[in-house]
Amino acid sequence: MQTNLADFIKNTREGEEADAILRACVHCGFCTATCPTYQLLGDELDGPRGRIYLIKQVLEGAEVTAKTQTHLDRCLTCRNCETTCPSGVKYGRLVDIGRKVVEDRVARPLGERIKRKVLVEGLTRKTLFGAALRAGQIFRPLLSPALQDKVPQRQDAGVWPAREHARKMLVLDGCAQPAMAPNINAATARVLDALGVQLIVASRAGCCGALRHHMNEQEAALDDMRRNIDAWWPYVQNGEIEAVVMTASGCGATVKEYGHLLAHDPAYADKAVRISALTKDLSEIMPQFEAQLAQRVHVGDKGRVAYHPPCTLQHGQQIRGKVEGVLRAAGIDVVLCAESHLCCGSAGSYSLLQPELSLQLRDRKLANLQDTGAHTIVSANVGCTAHLQSGTDTPVMHWIELIDKALN
Repeated sequence: MQTNLADFIKNTREGEEADAILRACVHCGFCTATCPTYQLLGDELDGPRGRIYLIKQVLEGAEVTAKTQTHLDRCLTCRNCETTCPSGVKYGRLVDIGRKVVEDRVARPLGERIKRKVLVEGLTRKTLFGAALRAGQIFRPLLSPALQDKVPQRQDAGVWPAREHARKMLVLDGCAQPAMAPNINAATARVLDALGVQLIVASRAGCCGALRHHMNEQEAALDDMRRNIDAWWPYVQNGEIEAVVMTASGCGATVKEYGHLLAHDPAYADKAVRISALTKDLSEIMPQFEAQLAQRVHVGDKGRVAYHPPCTLQHGQQIRGKVEGVLRAAGIDVVLCAESHLCCGSAGSYSLLQPELSLQLRDRKLANLQDTGAHTIVSANVGCTAHLQSGTDTPVMHWIELIDKALN
């Protein structure tokens, strides 16, 4: 693709990155076949190829309109198109750059600006979000059905193991997960404890930065990343930990990009590269323990489990097959559903900002999952589990919770 960037972005870090991505695109359109919003809406501008053209025009100085913003807003950033693309176009990075330029040039209506600001500040502050969620859980029966869908039932985290082990790993507590699903990290700690690994939470670490970054508050997102690096660095510097474990694949996809996103910061560039290299999704950690799990986990004849691979795992991190492998090693009958490559519609704040499209994708995904005949649905990202659970009575949980329940 030939480009002629406008002066406002030419010779900038973002401009050079966008130019390289645009030039890699060969207009083939393979990406449209796996784009969830294109499948729902059938509009070229609601698919990756159309959005790439829109971003190209914006970066070349064309007029930016609210319509352009709408088409970019509808993108889930599921990155399915990256998996499909034969040319290796890094669409996720391009859409982040394009959205930020459009955000700076198109004023959103006041109500929309307020809503987005409340979401960013409310979801990324663990204490504030926890208090708001507890209030929602208390008054849940009084809420509208739409709001009830967004408020998960209160969950008991259980006991965090107190034993120390020579092998240690950090885990990101995150921002929304501790309130929404505190048992995920606790279950991970219990399983790893049984396998001889101590899981540590760095108290000063918080939101991974993904939400701010994808909501176009990118400088603030970089501050979130720097804070996490500062919180983890003492453990890394003294060689105390062997990995930074992510139990939410959405966070993992972002933390693995810290090295790229902070490459321009001389104070953090090298540290960020090191943190990204140490970052592992839980499904990358657990295969080494498959033999032990086969001996320690007893599931009995409890029927089939359906696994929904999050987009941030299978497309963002390009990790496939590992969760299924660990579950099968533990004796669990796990299957994928039809269209397992498609997004469930959660996509971070997307389910709150684009509810109509999000619910269509959720219901499509649940129909495919239910067709498997599974008695339980598991996933690897808290946003996916909460979103799917809002539309079904079938239990939905993180896959590590399944292993924790069956561990002897």
